[in-house]
Amino acid sequence: MADLWSKISAVLPLSEEQFPLQFSDKVESSVVEMLQRCRQQLYSPSTRSSRILNAQIVIDFSWEKLNMGTWRDVDKEWRCVYSYGCLFKASALCREDPSEGEILEAVKTCDMGLLMGAAIMDDLLQVMVGILQREVRKPAEEEDRGQPQAKRVKMELPRVPVIKEEQAVPRIRCPSLESFNTNHLLPLRPVILEGIIDHWPALNQRPWSLEYLRSVAGCRTVPVEVGSRYTDEEWSQTLLTVNEFIDRFIVHKDGEEALGYLAQHQLFDQIPELKEDIRLPDYCCLGEGEEDDITVNAWFGPGGTVSPLHQDPQQNFLAQVVGSKYIRLYSPEDSDKLYPHQSQLLHNTSQVEVEHPDSDRFPSFSSAPYLDCVLQPGEVLFIPVKHWHYVRSLELSFSVSFWWS
Repeated sequence: MADLWSKISAVLPLSEEQFPLQFSDKVESSVVEMLQRCRQQLYSPSTRSSRILNAQIVIDFSWEKLNMGTWRDVDKEWRCVYSYGCLFKASALCREDPSEGEILEAVKTCDMGLLMGAAIMDDLLQVMVGILQREVRKPAEEEDRGQPQAKRVKMELPRVPVIKEEQAVPRIRCPSLESFNTNHLLPLRPVILEGIIDHWPALNQRPWSLEYLRSVAGCRTVPVEVGSRYTDEEWSQTLLTVNEFIDRFIVHKDGEEALGYLAQHQLFDQIPELKEDIRLPDYCCLGEGEEDDITVNAWFGPGGTVSPLHQDPQQNFLAQVVGSKYIRLYSPEDSDKLYPHQSQLLHNTSQVEVEHPDSDRFPSFSSAPYLDCVLQPGEVLFIPVKHWHYVRSLELSFSVSFWWS
């Protein structure tokens, strides 16, 4: 780890004069002065504790700004200030012969900047965390050599519903763009597409598994949903490393009852190694937006995790990579039979527990027609815009969804 600082300093600007710090009067002058002091300490002799303290002051002050109102109202400049604070703290932690624990803290600091801040200096935090992650992997890989095989995940037989032929989502193998557009996109008909992601590295050269996820992202901090479904009262969100998430919610400890789900809109930007393992479906080109407008989401969790019956405002390709899922689809034409919540927050979510409906409270639900399926690895489900969908993981599952217009 002796040459870690030389690797980090090599990606920083060469001098204090070349390090950009430009903010409008929205950012208090005292905060700008503290940022300038952190920048000066980056290029001049100073104590380690002083560097960390000043960076933490920037982080704490900007954190308050990020949490004062709704996220959409947070000014981007304050997100940049937060990212700069994370950059300065991570640099300070790694400056002088850091311990493994300090490097892991620096990784977490960079991740917090990537999650809550804004991109600065050509996404320098992403570059830094890549350097740090490679440093963390070295001793971990050496330690793994010669060690006994890791404890296997306890697998339970999934409760798989019977799919009736007349209600099964239709399947088609590698349709042409014209055929998909005419028969499914324009009339908004759900379909399972087979064979269209067989070329993904995630299914071939670098097959996704718990061991693979640990190797490329184990030390990375990510948002985790705790609870079987987001409509439950006990549902909450927290931040864990991928390793902590796997140990707590996948490799179940004795007495561990809660379910955790890694549902992340930023995961593939935060961890480029995973993004390199997937590809945009060609059919997204039929949309009206640009490629940059497509939202790619990660859904990773144990069997039994449920997404309640809900609808989304965009077209959706749900690609299954690991494990299987039971999915049920309802047309938006039958929304009145699905009893959406009356609150603005959950207006796109049904009150009905799909597989165990309360017929007294929701008498019309049983008359709503639906399609369903079990989505297997390598298959992609097209969920048309506004179509209601219910999802239950039948086993350890990793899916990728693409939202597009």
